[in-house]
Amino acid sequence: MMLGDKVTADDALQMGMIYKVADDDALQTEGMAIATTLAGMPTRGLWFTKKLLNESHHNDLEAQLTSEERMQAEAGKTIDYKEGVQAFLEKRKPHFTGR
Repeated sequence: MMLGDKVTADDALQMGMIYKVADDDALQTEGMAIATTLAGMPTRGLWFTKKLLNESHHNDLEAQLTSEERMQAEAGKTIDYKEGVQAFLEKRKPHFTGR
């Protein structure tokens, strides 16, 4: 990055800089597949993850671990958490509501 070297999509994928590479003709389909997957996930859990990622930019390890412990406890109190556990036990797909 600092040198301004160009990186191909395949190189970026191999380096872990990006999640997936799609050809132009498959981009819409791949994007919709990812969006569909995200839409079926617990929105509150995604919010916790995003918040912790943002906090990690300015936290030291101890502060980050404390934040993660606090968020894990909060996540465990959500209706979506209970639904995820129940769906797992019943071997069915969970229905998350964002609560």
